[in-house]
Amino acid sequence: MENKNWISTPLRILIKKEIASHIRSWRFIILIALIVLTCCASLYVAFSDLRTTINNAQDPDSTFVYLKLLTNSDNSIPPMHVFLNFLAPLLGIALGFDAINSEQNGGTLTRLVSQPIYRDNLLLAKFIAPLCIVSILFASLIMLMIGIGMITMGITLEWQEVIRMIGFLGISIIYVGFWLSLAILLSIIFRQGATSALTAIGIWLFFTVFFPIVVNFVIRPFIPNPNYISESQYLAYHELILNLRRLSPSQLYTDATTSILMPSVRSLGPVSMEQMIGALPTPLSFKDSVMIIWPQLTGITAAMMLCFALAYFLFMRREIRC
Repeated sequence: MENKNWISTPLRILIKKEIASHIRSWRFIILIALIVLTCCASLYVAFSDLRTTINNAQDPDSTFVYLKLLTNSDNSIPPMHVFLNFLAPLLGIALGFDAINSEQNGGTLTRLVSQPIYRDNLLLAKFIAPLCIVSILFASLIMLMIGIGMITMGITLEWQEVIRMIGFLGISIIYVGFWLSLAILLSIIFRQGATSALTAIGIWLFFTVFFPIVVNFVIRPFIPNPNYISESQYLAYHELILNLRRLSPSQLYTDATTSILMPSVRSLGPVSMEQMIGALPTPLSFKDSVMIIWPQLTGITAAMMLCFALAYFLFMRREIRC
């Protein structure tokens, strides 16, 4: 009988094994508890301040109540999408920094590759299984938010909000996938798990904290005095700074989630007064929002695919000894 499964049997078994090992580990349980607690705290603050927000007639996004739960905050703690920008890389790094070197140091890698399975099945399982767990986690948090909102407020969910939440979920999964593929790549390069973990965390800290500081430090001395240049030239310099910051994955994720969760956002860069004149503060369609963030989406996806391709190349060429 012809096998109609898209996933081969060895790959399916390896994915189940990786999911089971992640779920039973204390490292994963602690990370899940941390993310759930922070997201619940953000949702609590968003709920407490939601009545003031939805009654604001000057806010064009006030009708998107459930999107406000992901972006609203009283400045005491960051909103949910900002927390995910900070914690999602840690989740991807924690699930992948010892994906290969732990198997090699434990002596189980030679046993796995000696079985009738391909090497790429092993690497794909190390990548697909954590993404499945992350997808279920993020989807559960969003569904929990929707359920609590329906029970407490009794407001129906619009299709525009459903589509945008699905888009937000997909962007978050791709963002975690980038850091996961980077962590897997480092686990292949370095023999010790501590070295790969510290390297991945160092890269994350550099792009999240220090990279904007470096860009401002390098570019600011070359910006002329705004009193002696035109408005268009001044905006061009700021656009240059923003484009350099977009070399950071966290900036790409921030731009993408901002446009998806805030339908009234029409531009992710500096806007001149001539462009603002006559612009109506109305929400954009989901298609228009996606067109705005299409470079950011392709950038994150390309970075994830590049890291995984390098990991695949190195792992397939590695000589595995007992």
